[in-house]
Amino acid sequence: MGKGARLGLVLALFVAAFGLVTYAVVAYVVPKPPVIDFAAGHSAGTPVDLHLQVVGSLGYGPHPTYVSYLTMNPSGKWVHTTRWDLPANTQVNVTIDQYDSGSPLRNQYFGGVTGTLGGKATLNGKSFTVLNANNGAGVGHTFTMPALGVSVPLWGVSSTAKNACNQAAPCPSSAAHEVVKFSFMTPGSQSVGHTYRWQCFVPCGLATVDGNGGPMQAIGYMGGFMTVEG
Repeated sequence: MGKGARLGLVLALFVAAFGLVTYAVVAYVVPKPPVIDFAAGHSAGTPVDLHLQVVGSLGYGPHPTYVSYLTMNPSGKWVHTTRWDLPANTQVNVTIDQYDSGSPLRNQYFGGVTGTLGGKATLNGKSFTVLNANNGAGVGHTFTMPALGVSVPLWGVSSTAKNACNQAAPCPSSAAHEVVKFSFMTPGSQSVGHTYRWQCFVPCGLATVDGNGGPMQAIGYMGGFMTVEG
């Protein structure tokens, strides 16, 4: 290997090492959303209730205009996070209070319900398997966990609603919202320790390419992780 090639290799290794160090420092410095533990103290065979809400604008923090999910912890407090520990082989009963507006879907696939127990969900108490986003208020967001095949559309709040949420999150139950409920099973004991990504698949990142940036890429906003615990 010539002197020039050796110098190039050393430079390439230096750049790679610098990149890894920079990534590690950023990952350490940038705060991560907290993890809510639904597995601790869980009694085998009993379901877990997972209560979420979606707001059109978080109203605080480094990205106050970002659309975001929030999670209610076991103590009944709303927390700005999308990271959970859930017990293996357990029915999870999900309730999502959806306070954001909707629109037609770019991909009609995400108007259907998949992967839930019974293959259905309920919207304000009425069972459904698909939502036609071309009618009414449209679909605002989805709850989608690709690795488990779970996906549920969330109906949007009407643009004419007189009592739309206009405060920093969490939104009060008195504000206009749609309630979506469904259930799914976490994987069995063979998946303990595994982490599964979930996110919204309706582009909602304003002023980003095709709406897929900003909150769509941010953990704690429109995407998160579920870790299966024993």
